Amino acid sequence: MDILIKALQFFLSLSILVIIHELGHFLFARLFGIRVEKFYLFFNPGFSLFKFRHGETTYGMGWLPLGGYVKIAGMIDESMDKEQMKKPPKPYEFRSKPAWQRLIVMVGGVFFNVVLAALIYVFMLYSTGDEYLPVENLEYGIVAEELGREIGLETGDHILAVNGDDPGDWMSLMRSFARGEANSVTVLRNDEEITLNVPEGFYGKLIAARGGDFISIRFPFIVVGFLPDSPAEKAGVEVGDHIRGVGDQETWSFVEFAQTIGDYAGQETTLTIEREGEIKTLDITIPEQARVGAYRKDPFEMLNTKTKDYSLLSAIPAGINRAYTTTRDYFRDLGLLFRPEVSARDSLGGFITIGGIFSPTWNWLHFWTMTAFLSIILAVMNILPIPALDGGHVMFLFYEIIAGKKPPEKFMEYAQMVGMLLLLTLILLVNLNDILRLFR
Repeated sequence: MDILIKALQFFLSLSILVIIHELGHFLFARLFGIRVEKFYLFFNPGFSLFKFRHGETTYGMGWLPLGGYVKIAGMIDESMDKEQMKKPPKPYEFRSKPAWQRLIVMVGGVFFNVVLAALIYVFMLYSTGDEYLPVENLEYGIVAEELGREIGLETGDHILAVNGDDPGDWMSLMRSFARGEANSVTVLRNDEEITLNVPEGFYGKLIAARGGDFISIRFPFIVVGFLPDSPAEKAGVEVGDHIRGVGDQETWSFVEFAQTIGDYAGQETTLTIEREGEIKTLDITIPEQARVGAYRKDPFEMLNTKTKDYSLLSAIPAGINRAYTTTRDYFRDLGLLFRPEVSARDSLGGFITIGGIFSPTWNWLHFWTMTAFLSIILAVMNILPIPALDGGHVMFLFYEIIAGKKPPEKFMEYAQMVGMLLLLTLILLVNLNDILRLFR
């Protein structure tokens, strides 16, 4: 069920983003009197799921969910309509319009994706505010996993600084490591300040682990409810209990418990709990699925988060600024792929990776957060100067403006074909990478 919910969210988000992107091309084309022959959600090689005609345009939905397209008259695009290009230019065709109009049409999709992200951010900030968790408010410190321990971090450490500066909020802290910007980290351990240097090559290992096995927020496993036939409830665990250990291992926090419980799958063992200040030991049989059937208390109810509220007037510039900084940061993140310690195999992902960022439960706040982020990604990827992408057309238009003449149409046809081949190859590789990663 979790996979189905994630897949439905991904499909809905992708549909919204494709429609908005193609709508940008469509509206600017119509603004300049350019005929749009087709407007499609997804591609339709061979057949369409449905289609209808309104005015000069056929609207439809294809069966191949790799994007979408608008077929603009007089333009070399995904349709590769060479016959149309052999005919004399018509006044309503793309190729008959001034270069500046064609340029606006080509960036229209990217522009609309950025605008969509900004609008989502505006309404999210206005409706829910901006909740964040200052690192200084991590009352219980961090859980150091394998990669965290590799640089000397320990579970229970309180992070004081990164590169000698205030680490800010939790997301800022994680971004500094994810971007390879953290060279040192200062922690408080047993009332002693310790500075640890991040070793050379650590960033590549973090990328290979896709951000996992590093550090996480430490919070106690406080029970707030049970699943039907819960092994924990049968063992005598009660709502409000703090599960502090399993077997002979101390697991004070929820993350430590989740990392340890698998060692006891299918075994009779004990749970150590704290109830009203008293430590108790309960006998329990851990099922093969290594689950005890207990709901944990939401960590954000135990951690001192902060929320910045926005009026509609203040949310507008804040949302626009967030769209700008997200776009800027994603461009910068793309540059990290060219660092020598980064493996393309470890860093690139396809539909499984993208779908995995959605919540396993239907959470509209999370859905719109991810949709805004994916809208930025779609904008950035489309503006890259690669033939077959919007950025490729923009690149050739800039050449035309500077050189005062269009590139030869034969060259444009071959460039489009090469670009489409490269994109299809990349799509196949990243999705194959996802499948292989599942087996690994």
